[in-house]
Amino acid sequence: MSFSRHAKLSRIEGARLIWLALPILGAQLAQVAMGTVDVAMTGHASARDLAAVSVGSSLWLPLVLFMIGTLMGLTPIVAQHVGARRFGAIRPAVHQALWVAAVLGLACALSIRFVAAQVFAFMSVPDDVASLAVRYLDGVAIGLPAIALYETLRFYSDGMGHTRASLQFALLGLAVNVVCNYLLIFGGDGLVALFGPQLPATLRALPAMGAAGCGIATAISMWVMFLAILTYTRLAPAYKRARYGAGFSWPSPSLIGELLRLGLPVGVAIFAEVSLFTVIALFLAGYGEIVIAAHTVALNFSSVLFMLPLSLGMALTVRVGQALGRGKLRHARFVAYNGVGCALAAAFVIDLILILAGPYVVSLYTSNAAVQRLAVQLLLIATLYQFSDALQVSIAGALRGYKDTRVIMVVTLLSYWGVGMGLGNLLGRGISGGFEGLGVYGYWIGLIAGLSVAAALLGWRLIRISRLQRFSASGP
Repeated sequence: MSFSRHAKLSRIEGARLIWLALPILGAQLAQVAMGTVDVAMTGHASARDLAAVSVGSSLWLPLVLFMIGTLMGLTPIVAQHVGARRFGAIRPAVHQALWVAAVLGLACALSIRFVAAQVFAFMSVPDDVASLAVRYLDGVAIGLPAIALYETLRFYSDGMGHTRASLQFALLGLAVNVVCNYLLIFGGDGLVALFGPQLPATLRALPAMGAAGCGIATAISMWVMFLAILTYTRLAPAYKRARYGAGFSWPSPSLIGELLRLGLPVGVAIFAEVSLFTVIALFLAGYGEIVIAAHTVALNFSSVLFMLPLSLGMALTVRVGQALGRGKLRHARFVAYNGVGCALAAAFVIDLILILAGPYVVSLYTSNAAVQRLAVQLLLIATLYQFSDALQVSIAGALRGYKDTRVIMVVTLLSYWGVGMGLGNLLGRGISGGFEGLGVYGYWIGLIAGLSVAAALLGWRLIRISRLQRFSASGP
C-alpha cells in the first residue's frame, strides 16, 4: 500500500472512529455530571447529607461498574453480527443479555439492601451518617435493575453503530436527575425559594428528604432512561434490520455463556481498577487532609479528561468488531492500529490541557493554597501516564472487538494490583531502615508503572492476535 493511500485510509477511518466516539464521550460526561450534581445538591442540603451520599456511592458505584463491564460483552457480539449481516442473530443475543442484566440488577439491589448497614458498621461510619446512607441506598437500589437493562440496550445500540442514542438518553437522565433531586432533596421550601410563595399548598407541603430523596431521584432517572431507550430501540428505523426473529426468547445457556465469557473478564477488570483507586485513597488517609484533598482533586480532573480515550476505545470495539464480522481481517488490524494512533493524539491534547489549564481548574475545586500547590504538582505527574493510559484503554477496546477479553482481566490484575499497587505502596510508605518513602508521589509513580506495564502487555497481545488472523485475510 502506497503512503498516500495509507494516509487517506487513515484519515477516513479516523473520522469514522471519532464520529462514533463523540456521542459516547458526551454520554460518559453526562453520567459523570449526574454524580457531580448529586454531590453538589446534597452538599447544599447539609454536610451530613453530603457525607451519606459520598459513603453510599462508594458502595453501589463499583457494583454498577462491574455490571456495566459484564454487559459490555454485548457490543462486540452485535458488531460482528452486523458486519457479517447476520441480522437474525442480533435479537436473540440482545434478549439473552437482558436476562443477564435483570439477574445482575436484582442481585446488586438485594445485596446493597441487606448488607449496607453491616458494611458501614465494619467501616466505622458514624451512626447518624450510616443510617442516612442506608436510606439513600434504599432509594438507589430500586433503580439498579433499570440501569442494568438500560446499559444492555445502550451496548446493543453501540454495536449497531448508532452511538447517538447513548448521548440522547444520558442527557435525558441528567435532566430528570436534576429536577427530581431538587424536588426531593429540598422539598417545598426549595420550591418556594425558587418560585415564590404563590405555589399551590400541595407543592409547598412536599417534605425535604435530603440524601434519601437523592437516592429516589437517582432511581427515577434510571427508570426513565431505561423506558425511553426501550421505546426508542423498538420503534426507531435505525434498528429495523435487527428486528428479525421472535419477539421473545427464554434464557439460552449457550448464548448467555458467550456473553459471560466475553463480559465477565471486563467486569472483573473494571472492578479491579476502581477498587485500586479506592484502596489508594484509604492508604493516603493517614497523610492528612491536604494530601487527601489534593489527590482527590487531581484524580477527579484527570478522570474527566480520561473520558476521551475511553470513548475512543469503546468506539474502536464497534469498528473492529464490524470489520471482523465482514471477514476483513487485515482491515480490522488497520482499524485497530489507526484507533490506537487516534488515542495517542488524544493523550497529547490531554497533556496540553493538564499543563496549561491545570492551575486554573484546580482553583475552581478549592481555595486552599496548599491543596492547590500539591494538586498542580500531581497533575504534572499525571502528564507522564497519559500516553500509557490512552494506549491501554484503546488497545483493550480493540481486543474487545476481537472478542479477546480474558487477557484484559489478567493484565489488569497483574499490572494494576501487582505492579501499580505493589510498587506504589513500596515507594509511598518506604522501607524501614532504607528510605522514608515518597508519600502520595510514590503512589502516583506506582500508577504510572502499572499503566505502562498494562499498555506494553496489551499491545503485545494485540500485535499477536491481529497478526495471526491477518495471514488468512484477503485485504482491506
